[in-house]
Amino acid sequence: MRPRRPSSNIKISPDIYEAIFQMAADGIVVVNAKGIIQRINPAAVAMLSVSVDEVRHKLAEDVFADDPVLLPLFTKTSDYSANVRLPRRRFGFAIVNMRQNGGRLVMIQDITERRELDSRREALSHTISHDLRNPLSAMGGFADLVAKFGEINKQQDKFLTRIRQTATKMHDMAEPLVELAWIEAGMPMAHRPVQMSDTINQAVKELAAVAQSRKVAIVISVQAPMPLIMGDPERLHTAVYNLLHNAVIYSEPEQSTVIHAWSDDQEVYCSVADRGIGISDDELDLVFDRMYRSRDERVRDIHGGGLGLTISKTIIERHGGDIWAASTLGEGSTFTFVLPTARKQ
Repeated sequence: MRPRRPSSNIKISPDIYEAIFQMAADGIVVVNAKGIIQRINPAAVAMLSVSVDEVRHKLAEDVFADDPVLLPLFTKTSDYSANVRLPRRRFGFAIVNMRQNGGRLVMIQDITERRELDSRREALSHTISHDLRNPLSAMGGFADLVAKFGEINKQQDKFLTRIRQTATKMHDMAEPLVELAWIEAGMPMAHRPVQMSDTINQAVKELAAVAQSRKVAIVISVQAPMPLIMGDPERLHTAVYNLLHNAVIYSEPEQSTVIHAWSDDQEVYCSVADRGIGISDDELDLVFDRMYRSRDERVRDIHGGGLGLTISKTIIERHGGDIWAASTLGEGSTFTFVLPTARKQ
């Protein structure tokens, strides 16, 4: 049973709010309905390379008139978010929240280091692709050539097939292994508003061709409206995509896969259900283990590396959520995860 969350009725004194405002690592700028900057915290002063006297009680549109990147944060008349270039070759992610009184709250997070980490991850993936995948491809190619230089018996053909299958599996696992190691190492993730319905629709769209080729229908059932969650849009998309991809490829032809999302005041739920092979009771607790694949020959016949569920579980847990599975062998499986909502204070 998950622990109860603390009550949202706890009152916070103005002094504590002021301390949070002054000590926050993210930049915060408060603008009134007339477009005048009322408050700016030390983090925003540092990020924007300005002084308090230069901007406070000044019209934001005038202060940032010469900066076409930052100017929209103070001129657009709706909620807004964007990557922005900051002074001194730094990068930020900005969120604009329009207030009911006509003012706006601008929050800026410095993401320079995260961008550099992402660049390093891409470089590592590229290195693995070159230094590991190329030899693996060569192994598979040489296995194909063996039969062209003489007769081979049935046992030898079986061994060559296993070599090709193993090389292909390792080839496909190279990039997911880097991604999993990166996430498990605790590398930072984005923290921005995410609409789960958009994440689901994107995954369904990307898997439409696979589902059609396997004659599997994808049914979407999403509560409207859905509350926002805070997290990394790219990683959450990966988690949903992996679950839905598994449901499609392990479904029987002419069957349906259903992805359902709903929420309460505190949590967002998402389940992916298929009517396919299913999972035996003694394997159900193992399916999230790294590189685990069922002993069922029907599963073995389907190409896969056994990392998709592990990556999805790791991503969900990094976002403060939980994931579990239920299944009946020969009838299908349901994977469900839960994430905390972005609750309003």
